[in-house]
Amino acid sequence: MKLTIERSTLLTALGHVQSVVERRNTIPILANVQLAAEKGLLSLTTTDLDLAVVATVAAKIDKSGATTTPAHVLYDIVRKFPEGTEVELRLGTGDARLTVRAGRSEFSLPCLPREDFPAIAEGDLPHRFVVGAPELRRLIDKTRFAISNEETRYYLNGIYLHATERNGVPMLRAVATDGHRLARVDTPLPDGAKGMPGVIVPRKAIGEIRKLLDAAGDSVSVALSDTKIRFGLDSTVLTTKLIDGTFPDYGRVVPEGNDKILEADNKSFSEAVDRVSTISTEKSRAVKLSVVKGKLTLSATSPDSGSASEEITADYKGEPIEIGFNSRYLLDIASQIEGETARLTMADAVSPTVVEDSGDQAALFVLMPMRV
Repeated sequence: MKLTIERSTLLTALGHVQSVVERRNTIPILANVQLAAEKGLLSLTTTDLDLAVVATVAAKIDKSGATTTPAHVLYDIVRKFPEGTEVELRLGTGDARLTVRAGRSEFSLPCLPREDFPAIAEGDLPHRFVVGAPELRRLIDKTRFAISNEETRYYLNGIYLHATERNGVPMLRAVATDGHRLARVDTPLPDGAKGMPGVIVPRKAIGEIRKLLDAAGDSVSVALSDTKIRFGLDSTVLTTKLIDGTFPDYGRVVPEGNDKILEADNKSFSEAVDRVSTISTEKSRAVKLSVVKGKLTLSATSPDSGSASEEITADYKGEPIEIGFNSRYLLDIASQIEGETARLTMADAVSPTVVEDSGDQAALFVLMPMRV
């Protein structure tokens, strides 16, 4: 194998694939990136056995061939080459080392046979559609903060994507919850997505897709079955196994009878929460909201750090209420609100609160209160 490729082109492709590789691997081949050069294209592949990313870029191929070499090491080498340099990759017949050369620099990297590199069998992916990159980015950004980290409830360790209806209009919905908060976001259902099964896309895959979306074009092709999903973003394809579990009936968590409506400027609200929470204990992060007509007071107390309170104006006409929340959870939701106003719909101090975005009617958040 022998090829020449522009440094920035190779670096971008390596950046797309190398983050899939775990830093600590018990299986040596999983630390490697597969390089396959043929017909003017260089294909780079990495996998952790659950998730695989393939990036394909143009290169000057003098001799076709394929091998695997340490992904993070190759990425770091290319990253440190000067901008604008041409990088040469060469593997002699029978060699177990890859030569990487740019300018006067030369590196020799260990290789493992391509035949040992695992392939993820996609199988049949019968459901196919195209979704706009901005829409997919929005679905991910507004829900992923609520993905659970609790491994025992593995079916919550991802975003639940499914087809549904809202006010009679077909929607593609993303939902995530960790049992303390829930995020639900809709976008119009793409053509071809009708009849798709509800799938849970794992947290790691969500993170990788989100990174790829920053460099993606206008649209993303999606193909899925009950067990796998594939995202095609320009010259990069990500395939992942889905979480094999049943997502809970989240509709039962969204309260409908809440009658106490608080509206506040989102920027003032989030900044006040952030300031007051400086006092709250690291464990609970509790902030109390005391709401009376036209006024919201946020407060926090800690046996070690003292107390804090801040008052902001708010639109509220109901009975006075005091309710506590985890400040980190409040700030996570506030950061996803696009409009100027955050709307909190409450029932009492122990029932779930609904948070809505004045700038995005298709986004809804639910937050469980805590005792303060």
